[in-house]
Amino acid sequence: MERLATRTLAEIYLQQGHHQEAYEIFKALLEKDPSNKELQDKLRELKEKLTLPPSNPRLSPSKEEKIRLLEKWLTNIRERRRI
Repeated sequence: MERLATRTLAEIYLQQGHHQEAYEIFKALLEKDPSNKELQDKLRELKEKLTLPPSNPRLSPSKEEKIRLLEKWLTNIRERRRI
């Protein structure tokens, strides 16, 4: 994916509802340009959408948080099937 990691491709993934793929590309782009405020904002926004688990593995999400995350995943799966 490194060769195809462009902002345009990430935006296309976003439009198609492929948030995880877009996240990975924005993350790779930010690693190349860590001071890019736009990329930082986009990555933060996507991270919230994806409800990624905390970086610290010792901080395990609560049962309610896990349920909320799984419900979001289910909603995304149902949305993708409609397309």
